[in-house]
Amino acid sequence: MTTASTTPSTARPPVKLGVLISGEGTNLQAIIDAIDRDDLKADVRVVISNKRTAPGLERARRRGIAAIVIEHRAFPSREAFDSALVASLRHHDVELVICAGFMRLLSPVMIAAFRDRIMNIHPALCPAFPGLDAQQQALDYGARFSGCTVFFVTEGVDDGPVIVQAVVPVHQDDNEAALAARIHAEEHRIYPFAIRLYQEGRLELRGRKVYIRDASPIGPIANNVNPRLP
Repeated sequence: MTTASTTPSTARPPVKLGVLISGEGTNLQAIIDAIDRDDLKADVRVVISNKRTAPGLERARRRGIAAIVIEHRAFPSREAFDSALVASLRHHDVELVICAGFMRLLSPVMIAAFRDRIMNIHPALCPAFPGLDAQQQALDYGARFSGCTVFFVTEGVDDGPVIVQAVVPVHQDDNEAALAARIHAEEHRIYPFAIRLYQEGRLELRGRKVYIRDASPIGPIANNVNPRLP
């Protein structure tokens, strides 16, 4: 997959997003806020949740964004559920799918429909601590550093090609809630940035490695030097 282009980034249209959520939608809010600040050229076309009670749906509705519930329990299989997701995303003309606290493993049906066009974020430095309770995994292991990773989704669990990472120190007196709060703050910075890299046509996937054209701004963002997108 190559998204790099000779078209100047300023002339590229906003990327059309479909955001999948299961809960609060704080990363969704971070994306909306980045759009409001003109840090990100994007159009959130639809927000889809597998849970009717997900608070993130109200975040979307307050902004006039289509907010849809597709409950996974209504389908006989992951593949059938994902087929419904694909149909809705295509109906809303989505270009890039953003998993933002979406607590479902995607099947080959979804991955094939949006090959190399699904991003996810995980609260650890992948490939470390995949799956659930990543922050507690880091604490139990005695890790000195953790963080978060934005990656392209593959059929494995949190093992797709890495786009951007941010490092967070693990303090000796940390509990899961304290570490999670610091990691979430980094998630809210780097997820919009990763989407911006895609919108600007700066990402190129070679095998399992993501190469970033003109990567000089990556360091300050990843290392928490500049709180705004470059």
